[in-house]
Amino acid sequence: MLKTAVQEQLLPGDTLQAKWEFAQQAGYDAIELRGKGDLHFASRLDELKQARKDGVVMPTVCVDMLHFLGAFDKDLRRDALAQMKSQLTVIAEIGGTGAQTPASYGMFSRRLPPFEPPRGEAEDREILLAGLTELGEHARREGVTLFLEPLNRYEDHMVNRLDQAADLIRATGLDSVRIGIDSYHMNIEESDPAAAILAHADLIGHAQVSDSNRFQPGAGHLDWRAWLTALHTIGYDGHLALECRLTGDPLDAVRSVPAFLKRSGA
Repeated sequence: MLKTAVQEQLLPGDTLQAKWEFAQQAGYDAIELRGKGDLHFASRLDELKQARKDGVVMPTVCVDMLHFLGAFDKDLRRDALAQMKSQLTVIAEIGGTGAQTPASYGMFSRRLPPFEPPRGEAEDREILLAGLTELGEHARREGVTLFLEPLNRYEDHMVNRLDQAADLIRATGLDSVRIGIDSYHMNIEESDPAAAILAHADLIGHAQVSDSNRFQPGAGHLDWRAWLTALHTIGYDGHLALECRLTGDPLDAVRSVPAFLKRSGA
């Protein structure tokens, strides 16, 4: 059965309880949280625990930070790892399944000047493997999962496709690290998004959705039937978490997604 989630910043309301009421009325099954830096997510623990008591379903958190585990600066890397460990611990404390992060965001692109990054591919790999292993071991201790998200070539120069993420994850040897796919990035990077899902069925742990133009599903040209059919074929039973910009009336846009996905995946 197709399950949908929506990121908290897309919902109206001043509390998670109010956001959840709107989300349920719109047809969503869960809320995906956002984890800011400076241990902000940990500072929300009391709020999150109360929301859980009040019935809010919050399976996952997606990072919303300025630097990530693949940063060029080692101090920024250490901070990113500390932030991610904290987010994994918090999502575990509220009964969630895991946290999603890219290797980096906006740090460098080989597709834009100056084209050559200040660090080579071998060192990139060494740093990513060390970070993913450290986070994966922490996730395993907490009983949750780290989801590595490939981003498009303009937002990250290291992990753009599912096969690249899969290679790193297999090298860690940890079941607590999985791929977090995103339909928008896949539309740019995968020659056949549905085939990529089928090829990496054993490693896909989470899915985020937006259309080809980064707006809500249904506002672009992505082949949703093929994408959703592939997820159904591999037996994906997680949520489809809405992460996007909104076009048109924002509340109508958010409301439109569960019904659209259900029609497209029928």
